[in-house]
Amino acid sequence: MNLPPLMSDAMNDQSINGSGNAEPIFADIDAATRRLMAALDALERAAERRRDADRDEDELAARIQALGADRARLADELDGSLVRSKRLERSNREIAERLDAAIGTIREVLDAGEMS
Repeated sequence: MNLPPLMSDAMNDQSINGSGNAEPIFADIDAATRRLMAALDALERAAERRRDADRDEDELAARIQALGADRARLADELDGSLVRSKRLERSNREIAERLDAAIGTIREVLDAGEMS
């Protein structure tokens, strides 16, 4: 029979001393199995945490990308608003100058009418 060295030695010890008590070896195997299962559970939990962290990072990256797109759109809108604002200011100045000229002309006409 081809048993691993530990099992083979244990079987030889049992046959030599005749006790036939293999419980300590099986207890060691059970303890090792429990430690292995605990380690596997811990590994599984760590992998799940890592997947969650990766998912969170992906969501954060998507949000950052969306914010970047929003920022670019808002910057374009702001640039357009500034251009329109400058046009309005220029138009207002031109209108104010024309009104001043018209008021001056009306005063001249009124002043000329009063003198005659």
